Parts: sequence; structure tokens; C-alpha cells
Amino acid sequence: MRLTSQTVSNGVTERLFTHGGIPGALWTPADAHGPRPLVLLGHGGGQHKTAPGLLARAHRYVTRHGFAVTAIDAPGHGDRPKTAHDEQFTARLRQQMAAGEPVTALIAQDNARRATQAIPEWQATLDALQNVEDVGTAGPVGYWGVSLGSRIGMPFVAAEPRITAAVFGLVGCDTHTGDTLTDAAARLTVPVRFLLQWDDELVPREAGLALFDAIASPDKTLHANPGRHVDLPRAEMDSDERFLTHHLTGKPQSNPR
Repeated sequence: MRLTSQTVSNGVTERLFTHGGIPGALWTPADAHGPRPLVLLGHGGGQHKTAPGLLARAHRYVTRHGFAVTAIDAPGHGDRPKTAHDEQFTARLRQQMAAGEPVTALIAQDNARRATQAIPEWQATLDALQNVEDVGTAGPVGYWGVSLGSRIGMPFVAAEPRITAAVFGLVGCDTHTGDTLTDAAARLTVPVRFLLQWDDELVPREAGLALFDAIASPDKTLHANPGRHVDLPRAEMDSDERFLTHHLTGKPQSNPR
């Protein structure tokens, strides 16, 4: 792992790094020493490792709970070079959206391709982070990621025994990709929270419900809210935080007053 920059702000140390050519960010308490729980954040399509929503979530986990948090750029995103395939996908996506044509299958196919590349990248990043003194191997690991973050995260978590709980959502079963997400869901055993937008224009409701049904974990909950793909209520951030904190620390999932 090669450190490219380090800054401290509001009690949070942010370290930008590259590992195996993959750009990432690590956030820890400014006074951190010794191992601690680690939360992995998977960004959505078109975003990157330090997108505002991801950054806000990372700071909450660090300042409120003393966790370490990390995110990496997915293939073709952030500081990673874009391939000819990436450019073709973007052009076709814009064309179909402008024409009012459905884009669900196109996005699912593209995201499945990126997931195949990103899973070993996440595993290598986790290996490297656990050699960092203020992360270590002793603390439990959680995963949060929706949309593209779930396309990558579900097969990653299914294959990674170090992860103890996960939040997924804004994805569904899709026969256009060989239903790889259903296969991954059937191998999940950790506690899972699944987020679904009832009026999602990119993920048909039935596809999201079918994917939740396919999750094999005996400890799973479905959180459905009205609204489109990007309209996740802010309250879900609080709920996700309580869920992951409970499973990473053993503290009760107390509801806010």
C-alpha cells in the first residue's frame, strides 16, 4: 500500500492510498492506536471513493464509534482510467435515456462486468488494510454498498469470511446477467439489511423483492421506502448505522428518541 496524501479534519484522519494500482481512501480517528472495527463502503455507479454521501457516512462511523472506514474506486470510476468499453457504455446509456428506452438490462450487464474485476481488488485491499496498525486483524469487518456497491458487494461478501454483517440494496435479480446476484445471495450467511425503493425507475420492484427472497441468511430485514432510485430517506443512514454498529460491537440496536 502506497500512501499518497494524509490530512486531519474535525478529529478524522483521511489517508488516500493506492494498492495494486487501485486508488482508495482510509478514514480513522485522529488519535487512533491499535485495532478497531472496519467498515468497507462501496460507492454507486458514476460516483467515487470520496463522493459526498460516502464521505459523510465515513465521518459518522469514525467520529461516533471510533471505527476505521475505507472505500476504493470501482473499475472505470474516480481516479481510475476509463476504457473504451466504459466510454461506449456511457454513450449508449445517455442515448437510451434520451430516447426514453429502458436501461435496466444495460446497467446490470455493465455492473456485473465491473463486479468480476472489483471483487479480487476488494479482497487485496482488505488484506493490505489489516496490516495497518490502527486497523489490524482483531476487529470485525462490515460492508455497506447499494446499487453498483451491491452488485460488487454481494458476491464479495459471499466469498469473504472476514465480513460479519452487510447492508445492500437498490439492485434486483436480472436474467440478462445470468442471474449472478441470485447465486451470490444464495451463499450469503451474515446478517443483511436490504434497501428497496418502491418506485425505483432502474430496478423493477419485483426484481428487488425476488433478490431479497433469494438471500440465504437467516438474519435479514427488508427496508422498503417510496421514491425513485436516488431517493433513499436520510433516516435509513441512521438505521444502517445502528445495524452495523450492533453487529460490529455487540451494542443493542436502540432506536433514536
